[in-house]
Amino acid sequence: MATLPLEAERFDVEEFLAREQAKDLLRFTTAGSVDDGKSTLIGRLLHDARGAYEDQLKQAIRGGEIDFSLLTDGLRAEREQGITIDVAYRYFATPKRKFILADTPGHEQYTRNMATGASTAQLAIILLDAARGITTQSLRHAYITSLLGIPHFVIAVNKMDLVDYDQEVFHRIRAEFAPFLTRLGVDDAYFLPLSALKGDNVVDRSKNMPWFDGHSLLTQLESVDTSPVTVHAPFRMAVQRVVRPDMNFRGYAGQIASGVVRPGDEVLAQPSGRRSRVERIVTWEGDLEVAHAPLSVTLTLRDEIDISRGDMISSGPEPVSAKALEATMVWFDNDPLDPSRHYLIKHTSQIVPARVEAVEYRVDVNTLHAESVHTLSMNEVGVVRIATARPVFFDPYRENRGTGAFVLIDRQTNATAAAGMIVAAAEGGNESAAERLARLVRAAVPPGAHLNLPAEDETAIAMLRKALQGFFRHD
Repeated sequence: MATLPLEAERFDVEEFLAREQAKDLLRFTTAGSVDDGKSTLIGRLLHDARGAYEDQLKQAIRGGEIDFSLLTDGLRAEREQGITIDVAYRYFATPKRKFILADTPGHEQYTRNMATGASTAQLAIILLDAARGITTQSLRHAYITSLLGIPHFVIAVNKMDLVDYDQEVFHRIRAEFAPFLTRLGVDDAYFLPLSALKGDNVVDRSKNMPWFDGHSLLTQLESVDTSPVTVHAPFRMAVQRVVRPDMNFRGYAGQIASGVVRPGDEVLAQPSGRRSRVERIVTWEGDLEVAHAPLSVTLTLRDEIDISRGDMISSGPEPVSAKALEATMVWFDNDPLDPSRHYLIKHTSQIVPARVEAVEYRVDVNTLHAESVHTLSMNEVGVVRIATARPVFFDPYRENRGTGAFVLIDRQTNATAAAGMIVAAAEGGNESAAERLARLVRAAVPPGAHLNLPAEDETAIAMLRKALQGFFRHD
């Protein structure tokens, strides 16, 4: 048998790797009520898109046929109970795109797992059972998914084979569910009738539903826009580590949450309030001329600034600084929220002592009405006011998922009690005059520092000038 020259073989491999690397990536999640067929749909999608391995297919055979749900339900408890408990991640690719999918639980008890799986998704597939229609858990999942800021929705009306592919059933469910999505502020929702078990409209168009003129699920996944909105947002990077291998190098390592940074850009370090310019963008592969979200990089600055883990480096409009936050929270813990209990907030790369001062209201996921309560129980969603021991630097979650999200940790058990999305600084939560004065003093040291300060700091600057002559330049 003739063999290809070594150079040709190496060229083919490199070409293949380059082609795969050039494909864009879509992260998507599935959610719905118990037995709506999420795991079966994902198994069918993996099988028909040739994304399942041979050993996985062998393990999924039951009674001579493939049980598609077993391709994702990996835990023993899941197989015994026939439900999804943990979040199962799977990776596959087509000639057009790469995918990371999260099969999330449908049972109400595991809504917290569902929220975890959906937190990084760009698209959500909400499954509805054609025979059962819309359930409370379906509404809950749609609401939480919208809270997490996922921009694209696919509403998959599954098990159409059980209703004889009746278009009236599909149209009725769409007519009932679409207004709810509109109230949630969902702008992009694609309704799709399918049968995961039979494969209708999963990878290929179904011949059993000629009345549906849309495209299949896979086609929708391959064509949805995946342009990262974070690239166009202001630059934000929370410092995860100060890199100081020797006296000649001092860098600040972290993952870019949003925006773009280049050498020479002016940046602000918080909480010190000091400004400097980016000297280098260092990575393992070498220095970069430009870096964007979600790359992990190490920045060096032209000036020596006191920066530590948890500090924020930013440019453009400043992040909000506040010690009192208004946030929407999904409560995870088995124990209800206790306003007298002390918690920790894990926000970006910092952990700050915090306390939930008040529950403003709980959201009824069926009606979206606000209900007056004093606590939250597991899987409930509410708007709360949180007080932190130190200022938190953030952007509202709707504007920036990277700097607007947090988790609440129980200090006694170390359990994750809740996931939260910051709405705004609560009333009275901004810096006090004394705190602002202290920040300006810190920013004025060492002598010779020059700052462009906003006009609202004029009073503080005038006071400081008397004691710190020559430290400021105010344009």
